[in-house]
Amino acid sequence: MSLRHALLGLLSEGPASGYDLMKVFDASLANVWPATQSQLYGELGRLVEAGLIEAVAEGPRGRREYELTEPGMAELRRWMLEVEPKPLRRSDMMLRVFFLGVVDPAEAGAYLRRQGAAAAENHERLSRVPPYLGSPHLLSAHGRLALEWGLRFSALQHEWAEWAAREIEATVSGDRAPDAEPDAKDPSQAR
Repeated sequence: MSLRHALLGLLSEGPASGYDLMKVFDASLANVWPATQSQLYGELGRLVEAGLIEAVAEGPRGRREYELTEPGMAELRRWMLEVEPKPLRRSDMMLRVFFLGVVDPAEAGAYLRRQGAAAAENHERLSRVPPYLGSPHLLSAHGRLALEWGLRFSALQHEWAEWAAREIEATVSGDRAPDAEPDAKDPSQAR
């Protein structure tokens, strides 16, 4: 996903000013694709230059309202239907997990618990996101799907981090050998 396509998607709902787009962006898309105000306004300028959107009204203090053009809608549809999403393969957190053996087990457990706490905090933050129910906005239906993914993913991250910290603690206390078979009740170990 790119900021370009996020803005085209928002403008597919109808004309909006940069300020209006930033408000909707912050309340919804920023949870999956964060952007700053300067990035958003810079991208609006590039979209105008590319002919994918146009300024249709100008108000006080230079406030412009933008509208999606036919080429802009064609680009949004092309991106949606023809460009495969890039798989997320890089994770700073998981890279550190591979090397937890170089730190003290108590530090490793503390690291995992911090990651679990961060995931729980993210879950709590997402649970307060307004679902846009009752809004004619496409974000009301499809945004709810993305929000649910975020809630489930953050819950999974929290659960995994707590489990991993317990695994390290069990290994250190001698309750479990490092090469022991995983707990049969653990669904993440199903093959």
